[in-house]
Amino acid sequence: MSNIPWQDKPKNSNDVMWRYSENPIIDRYAIPSSNSIFNSAVVPFGDGFAGVFRCDNKAVQMNIFAGFSSNGIDWEINHEPIVMQAGNTDMIDSDYKYDPRVVFIEDRYWITWCNGYHGPTIGIGYTFDFKEFFQCENAFLPFNRNGVLFPQKINGKYAMLSRPSDNGHTPFGDIYISYSPDMKYWGEHRCVMKAAPFEDSAWQCTKIGAGPIPILTDEGWLMLYHGVITTCNGFRYAMGAAILDENQPDRVKYRTQPYLLGPAVSYEQNGDVPNVVFPCAALHDIKEDKLVVYYGAADTVVAMAFGKLSEVIEFTKNNSL
Repeated sequence: MSNIPWQDKPKNSNDVMWRYSENPIIDRYAIPSSNSIFNSAVVPFGDGFAGVFRCDNKAVQMNIFAGFSSNGIDWEINHEPIVMQAGNTDMIDSDYKYDPRVVFIEDRYWITWCNGYHGPTIGIGYTFDFKEFFQCENAFLPFNRNGVLFPQKINGKYAMLSRPSDNGHTPFGDIYISYSPDMKYWGEHRCVMKAAPFEDSAWQCTKIGAGPIPILTDEGWLMLYHGVITTCNGFRYAMGAAILDENQPDRVKYRTQPYLLGPAVSYEQNGDVPNVVFPCAALHDIKEDKLVVYYGAADTVVAMAFGKLSEVIEFTKNNSL
């Protein structure tokens, strides 16, 4: 699509991806109740864009809110959280909702999020219009996070990436893939990618997790992901990329040894959780060779970064573990 947000690379920049000069695009206090707005998902919708946003209120209760934009940069976020109706189940219990992803598959927009049900697991829901939302069965038992659907069926089945975890801040974590015939029952779990050895690529040595919806390219599925290192000051989150086989996405063809984007500017290094770049959504235009990534910065605000799709792919291939 040709109307995605864009800003050309700054002169004298050698970076594969570069930040939007007006970051952050969504402030922590963008709605009256919010303490922070971050780790959110956007998709093309109608003549513009729609999104599902993580908004933690001033009691630091975590929930997801719908929002709309004509240009992908300036957002109007609803002041009340999404209210779910029963979808393929009557069991729609949820203690919290956070870190959503959104993807259009077939005839509707599917949403995944970290759902609080006796601990974190993967919630699934759908909408046709971003006004009414329907919650489905949780994909997995607790504990799990970072559920990311593929934008089309693979070998006739829905496919989802996830990161099995624990009930806390999880000092470990690898990326897995699971399949479903109906978005209700999930199985055929396979390991995709593990955290890297410290001596090989320390920025991603503690844990990793899938980020935006994977993008199908001529080389395979481009999967942006976050990687974490445990430093003397705590976790540090950065963004990398991998290319997965088109028909067997548990097979990693390439994976970046250096990160693509790490916390380096004030809104990434300072906030409720310092030193976090956490990608959750991406827009792309293959014809125009454009990639736009939306990421949470310091667990406080939403920011945006740009790159040439072909350059990200080449960087991933040429700098692979």
